[in-house]
Amino acid sequence: MNSLFKALNDPTRREILELLKEKDLTAGEIADQFNISKPSISHHLDLLRQAGLVVSVKEGQFIYYSLNTTVMDEMLKWIISLQSPKN
Repeated sequence: MNSLFKALNDPTRREILELLKEKDLTAGEIADQFNISKPSISHHLDLLRQAGLVVSVKEGQFIYYSLNTTVMDEMLKWIISLQSPKN
């Protein structure tokens, strides 16, 4: 869960997740949306993948990234379970 919060702590990574909400994208397509280096984007994508927030699939010479909502669903269930019961 620590890697999840670390991944969500960065505005660039949150913006990448917003992009992937619309459709699956290649690393190059994601990088084109930012004014930072491609190696930096790769680093952000790697952290998102390690946290389980995105999955990557290689198709030919491209790697496509897509949003993995399962991890978010599990985190939200955990947060909701922490709420104290209402009287």
